[in-house]
Amino acid sequence: MKQDIGKISNQRINLHAQLSENQIVEQELALLKDDAEVFKLIGPVLIKQDLLEAKGNVSKRINFITSEMKRTDDQIALLEKQQATKENQMMELQIKLQKLAKQGAVQ
Repeated sequence: MKQDIGKISNQRINLHAQLSENQIVEQELALLKDDAEVFKLIGPVLIKQDLLEAKGNVSKRINFITSEMKRTDDQIALLEKQQATKENQMMELQIKLQKLAKQGAVQ
């Protein structure tokens, strides 16, 4: 379970980096004039792209990444809750075993 939490936490870190990068791109695009030329890298080729389309694409990516971050946060919270439940169950079992061991030692 700890491995799963670590794996999802790493995913969240990557998503956060992508979000920061896209927010910077969004800020840079906001500085451009309406007639500015914008290019998109597709493989090894730069393709001209409409500024409004570029802004829309970046905005969609930001929304997607934000929703993925929320999903990973929810997964982490669920796994941590499950882990806490398992730890409590283990402690209860240990207490029962200790009581049984004392009872066996007394007899």
